[in-house]
This record gives sequence, C-alpha cells and structure tokens, in this order.
Amino acid sequence: MGTTENLLDLPLEVSGLMSNLDGEEVAARYHLLNEEARKLGTSLMSPFMTLSFMSLLVIPELKLGDRGLFDVTKFEFVELFAGE
Repeated sequence: MGTTENLLDLPLEVSGLMSNLDGEEVAARYHLLNEEARKLGTSLMSPFMTLSFMSLLVIPELKLGDRGLFDVTKFEFVELFAGE
C-alpha cells in the first residue's frame, strides 16, 4: 500500500518572480499556501509575501539571506530564536 504526498507549490518560472499559470490558478494556490502556513502556526497575514520583501534591498534594517537574518544597522547576524 503506497502513500501519496500532498505538495502545495506555486512555481515562479519567469525570473523567479512570475508564474506561467493563469491569474485565477495563481490566486488559488497562493491562498492555499497561506492557509497551510497558518495551520503550521504563523500569525502573519501574508507570510510568503513578507519573506519575499525581506530580501529586497529597499528594506532598510533587516535582510534575509542565504546565511540567515542580518541586521544592517548593527552589521551583524541576528539569532532567529530567543535564548540561543
């Protein structure tokens, strides 16, 4: 008896910014992804949009990069969890 895994995704094939899917499909998948994130415990209204904007250079204080969260003002990495 095999198991199937239910994966949610929203591919952004065009420069990692846009999807080839039609607008209604993009909206439906984005809604499902946000619902699943809430089930996992996020309190953010739009967790994926928040993550997307954190990596932009226009965000003046905190940057999220491949090595972690970086405080530009203090020029040091920030611990992601309290007490560590």
